[in-house]
Amino acid sequence: MTQTINEQDEFVRLLEESYNYKFQVADIVKGIIVKSENDGFLVDIGAKTEAFLPNKEIPTATDNNEVLKKGDVKEFYVLREETDKEDSCIILSLKKLSCAKSWQNLQNAKLNNETIVAKVVQIVKGGVIAEAEDLRGFIPASQLRTGSPFEGLMDQEIEVKVLEADPQKNKLIFSQRQVIAEQREKVVDDIIINLEEGSIVKGEVVRIANFGAFVDINGVDGLLPISEISWQRIKHPSDVIQLGQEIEVKILKIDNDLKRISLSLKRMGDNPWEEIENEFKEGQVITGIVNKVTSFGTFINIFPGVEALLPSSEMEPANANPFTVYNVGDEVKVMIKKFTPQEHRIALTLKDMPKEC
Repeated sequence: MTQTINEQDEFVRLLEESYNYKFQVADIVKGIIVKSENDGFLVDIGAKTEAFLPNKEIPTATDNNEVLKKGDVKEFYVLREETDKEDSCIILSLKKLSCAKSWQNLQNAKLNNETIVAKVVQIVKGGVIAEAEDLRGFIPASQLRTGSPFEGLMDQEIEVKVLEADPQKNKLIFSQRQVIAEQREKVVDDIIINLEEGSIVKGEVVRIANFGAFVDINGVDGLLPISEISWQRIKHPSDVIQLGQEIEVKILKIDNDLKRISLSLKRMGDNPWEEIENEFKEGQVITGIVNKVTSFGTFINIFPGVEALLPSSEMEPANANPFTVYNVGDEVKVMIKKFTPQEHRIALTLKDMPKEC
């Protein structure tokens, strides 16, 4: 008799525990169909009250009784939680079960740090939309291997990590860069040990940013700073190189501790500043082409890869507005006022030019 009482007490305890569990939206629960009604079914999922499965949340079938019947045991998706309102009950769905399992798979992928495959389906502001497990997630530009523009990624399948998977907020965020970083860690030592400073290597431009570009060298990304792209002043790396382009670069520095490679494109050719050391001198009158006009002066090409500055204070008349005097492409005659090629600087003048010029 004592054993029977203990068994009853245990049953009551377990029943109370099940009642204390709060079912949440996006939970996948197992339940049994207990009753058919005109607009749906009552389902026992172990809650205080029976949950309700509306007909509209049952996939296909005209006659619902042909699909579900009393006593059927199935998994359900919690569409709405129970609230404190008197007529409130948990609402279930079968339609969203597949979607819920997809969320669960992606949450597991995040938990286990698994790499998954996602297909880029849309270009949006600040990144791209990629699809995995029939769900759409966002990959911010900062989490992409390539920089803007992203058109080259459209319809591409890429490996990603799941950064966030929250079905209640409908928030799904992926990262391609985490995958690249992991892959890089596995091969970086073997690749770097076979590279030498000063050597010439081929690589693919895989990311472009304002400060430079990243070039894939046998699976390791090397940095090509904007200052090492061209001897001539450029506004943006994309003025010279393009995403996906294969280029030859020189290895400037290898940091074995930080596993970083610094590259140069401009040093693939001769240094034009060294070439002009015996070509020009101070006081020489030369002809150049306007390359850039700014509020403080005009940059003029005087030799392939070499720009010289004509400050507005050295114009004629002095302090004239450069924008009203020059246009890009204009041919101008100027005099070299200061010549310091070792510092990569040449200052020009118009006001001090000989009158006969």
